[in-house]
Amino acid sequence: MAMKKFKPYTPSRRTMANADYKEITSTEPEKSLLEPLKRTAGRNNTGRVTMRHRGGGNKRQYRKIDFKRDKIGIPGKVATIEYDPNRSARIALINYADGEKRYILAPSGLAVGSQIMAGPGSDIKPGNALKMMDIPVGTVVHNIELEPGRGGVMVRSAGASAQLMAKEGKYAYIRMPSGELRLVLQQCMATIGQVGNEEHENIVDGKAGKVRWLGRRPKVRGMVMNPVDHPMGGGEGCSKSNKHPVSPWGTPAKGFRTRKSKPSDKMIVRRRYAK
Repeated sequence: MAMKKFKPYTPSRRTMANADYKEITSTEPEKSLLEPLKRTAGRNNTGRVTMRHRGGGNKRQYRKIDFKRDKIGIPGKVATIEYDPNRSARIALINYADGEKRYILAPSGLAVGSQIMAGPGSDIKPGNALKMMDIPVGTVVHNIELEPGRGGVMVRSAGASAQLMAKEGKYAYIRMPSGELRLVLQQCMATIGQVGNEEHENIVDGKAGKVRWLGRRPKVRGMVMNPVDHPMGGGEGCSKSNKHPVSPWGTPAKGFRTRKSKPSDKMIVRRRYAK
């Protein structure tokens, strides 16, 4: 993938940088793998806003992705590489030998016509999926399961990759993209290779309108609000009144840990941030 730059014939075009989409081979998705996608604009089932700055944007349909990779021993062939509006990665349409079609995340190096396989005995090449116990130490992987059979939940965004560092007992040591070292059961599946579309992080929106197309609404700084709306609001001129940066509800906004404990925390060997 390469980046597309523009001549500065408008102020927004001066800094805008888009993907060139040359790796995309089909603009029409597989209809049998589409689902309706209801938009909630950041609201929960009671109508309250639980995620701010969400709403609007272009309509989308959800592409059903095979995160489980449970077509064990059945070879598949890459039919197309497609754009997915619901994620940063590209997706690949796979035609399996038994006639079934499925989408998978497209790793780097996967092209139309490539053969893929899942299960023991599969080659260690991009797109193939195996259990951790069958993957050599040092291999780069993505789409990693946390529980056997649940489907991949980690390392799925564009350009992301983790590395299998070691195996001990029934666990494998995985170095995450953040630098965190985590234990994963060797029975869990993972896909070989790095997720494609590595240049996604270099995209520059260039203008506010493009951000609105993606369903993100404007953000307003707390300092320009009134005191009734934000702890840092009010005052004559720009001033946060010697207060530390906080959210509208008073939670510290810098350096304050807000992550809640999860059952899987016990599997973290080394955190990404040193305490």
